[in-house]
Amino acid sequence: MKQQHLFLVRNFCSSLAVALLATELIKIEPAPAIASETPSVNSAIAMKSEPSKTQSIKATKQAYLQANGSFRHSQASVLLSKQEIGSRESVGAGFQTRPYGSRDRSSKRQPLTVNRQIPNTKYQIPTTVSQQPATNNQQPTTKPRPAQPPANSQLNDRKAQIPSYLNPNPNPLRFPTKPEDVQVVGAQPITFQQALDLVQRNSTQLREARLNVERSQAQLRQALAAEYPTLNLGADVTNTGDFLFSEEPEQSPIQEAISGPIDSNNTRVIGNLSLNYRLFTSGLRPANIRAAEEQLRFNRLDLERTQEELRLNVANDYYELQRADENVRIQRSSVNNAQASLRDAQALEQAGVGTRFAVLQAQVQLAQATQRLTDALSQQRIARRQIATRINLNDSIVVTAADPVAVAGQWNFSLEDSIVLAFRNRAELEQQLAQRNISEQQRRAALAELGPQISLTARYNLSDTFDDGTNFRDGYSLGGDLSLSLFDGGAARARARQEEADIAIAETNFAGQRNQIRFEVEQAFSQLQSNLENIQTTSVALEQSREALRLARLRFQAGVGTQTEVIDAEDDLTQAEGDRVNAILNYNRALAQIQRSISSGQQR
Repeated sequence: MKQQHLFLVRNFCSSLAVALLATELIKIEPAPAIASETPSVNSAIAMKSEPSKTQSIKATKQAYLQANGSFRHSQASVLLSKQEIGSRESVGAGFQTRPYGSRDRSSKRQPLTVNRQIPNTKYQIPTTVSQQPATNNQQPTTKPRPAQPPANSQLNDRKAQIPSYLNPNPNPLRFPTKPEDVQVVGAQPITFQQALDLVQRNSTQLREARLNVERSQAQLRQALAAEYPTLNLGADVTNTGDFLFSEEPEQSPIQEAISGPIDSNNTRVIGNLSLNYRLFTSGLRPANIRAAEEQLRFNRLDLERTQEELRLNVANDYYELQRADENVRIQRSSVNNAQASLRDAQALEQAGVGTRFAVLQAQVQLAQATQRLTDALSQQRIARRQIATRINLNDSIVVTAADPVAVAGQWNFSLEDSIVLAFRNRAELEQQLAQRNISEQQRRAALAELGPQISLTARYNLSDTFDDGTNFRDGYSLGGDLSLSLFDGGAARARARQEEADIAIAETNFAGQRNQIRFEVEQAFSQLQSNLENIQTTSVALEQSREALRLARLRFQAGVGTQTEVIDAEDDLTQAEGDRVNAILNYNRALAQIQRSISSGQQR
């Protein structure tokens, strides 16, 4: 009898709850969700087992009315007004361009100012990602706060404090041979600015690029040495003797009295000082000097290119580390939600109003969430090692991201101005021009070998033979030398034709590089705009997913919903959180890419 009464009460409550829920859901519009507390599992069971029909109806109706009121309150606080919509593009004032021929090569590029203060754009961009997991017990949230990052001057003037134990071993030939030499003993949180400072100080690629610059400077000094005369000093000491194995002839007393005894051993010293100068080289010497200067310029541009590439790679690695950290947080939140669903299903089964099938579904959902968490932890470890390898840290230390996930800044230039800036500032284009100049000078040097070569020589000689009864002898000589290559088998002209081909290759590469740079700018600009819109879209979807999960749990606890609805809502929430994080980080990657595309060198 008691079971029949309970069955009737449950059917009546379920029918009335379905009618009330349908009425309320018709009035609900899609909007960011609230985070009001949902009824607990025990209260839902007590409501289902209440013998009074009136109390059950009042409890169910009160719960849904409270949810509807809270939902509309959050909806009004998050919806955007059309008056807040503004322009997303702003072009820098006073922007001027000039072609490569009129550019002052000696002047340094002025870094562009990229605004990190997010102005009023088409959307109000949420600038940070909440670090608290989204659960069914989350409190109501407030409006998204506008971004208030520090100014550019403060970011540039602030010196990032880097612990000394992050520095790698100073011996580049170190070779670990023991497991404890490569064992990770700790993790150090670092900011984005610290990561940039570390890669500037520890990167092996930058070290190699700087060494190439030093080598080019030495090559230039070697080429400049040809403008000066050469001064050489030589000395020669010779000891000669006769009758080593033969008998010395005898002298008569008269010969010995006249010429003295025969001296079969004597020592002679000869010294010379010579001064040589190549007076005329048919253009060989200036061509070699200019080629060395262009090679030095090429390597300096390569150093700049390496710095920009490393800055972009470190930014991508840091954002990937942030994505991995957020993915771990999201998957842990998903595990917590799956555990809560499993507890609800088990409690309803124990109360006699749930099924074993719902419990099994919740257990499968928990197992899948745990598996995704395991994969996320693996990707987090990989991301930590990737950035540690990039910035060349100590082998026993890994780094974590200290900065929260936030929008990195706002791009203040239009697409056309960005393309022109890239053409002006990219080191790769100037490298192709420098390579063309190198080939041109080497072509002139090859043809100069066919021209006349004139050199001057001055020499001073000094000689003396010991124990010969005479003083030393000295002398000098002045002369000139004229040489002309009449026939070399065509080798010089063949080398000149090779350099002409290299000139044409450099010009072709310049055109190809110019097209590639434009594509990179347009690609980054398009991704920047699309991800800017995705940030707002995913933010709204995230709040809606939280509200959908809350309502799904409430329906399930009231007996009018299914476990499948809760599982789908949990999956949608996990997907929405990941989409929002990816939208923000993809925006930051696109911003870093477009800054790299114009070689702004802006330290963010």
